[in-house]
Amino acid sequence: MEQGKVQVYTGDGKGKTTAAVGLAVRAAGNGLNVYFGQFMKHGETGELEAFRALGGRVSAEQFGTGDELSAPDPQRDAQAARHGLACAREAMASGNYDVVILDEANVAEMLGYFAPGALLDAVRERPEGVELVITGRGASDEVMAAADLVTEMREVKHYYRDGVPARRGIEF
Repeated sequence: MEQGKVQVYTGDGKGKTTAAVGLAVRAAGNGLNVYFGQFMKHGETGELEAFRALGGRVSAEQFGTGDELSAPDPQRDAQAARHGLACAREAMASGNYDVVILDEANVAEMLGYFAPGALLDAVRERPEGVELVITGRGASDEVMAAADLVTEMREVKHYYRDGVPARRGIEF
């Protein structure tokens, strides 16, 4: 890619990760190599299975403990997130990837899991030919200002409010 951009998908509505997964599939389908780092997530998800079916064009790693929602351990969760950001920065600088996606990195930053300014530093270090996508609610004003595209998903109505839990194949 001649000139990559920085995209941010944020807001309280559903669809941030879904949009990033769609972009990853589209990029891989066009012969681009994608790194998909998932923060705050751990375990088998539909997107990981889909990525495996793409024949190696998408490399995915998870940097969550699996307990962030049920039994958070801020120290352990922050350690996983910091490790993830270091891996993602390495992937971005490696020259092996055209697209680097940091799924839920905004949330990790909002919770204070990264050193102050670390996510913004990653944005600034992005090589010119790499498309960088950062997802998650609570994107900082600084990250949004540094981005070339910011999309805010806004919840208007959601079935969670009626007690419908996350469904395999739809939400994960």
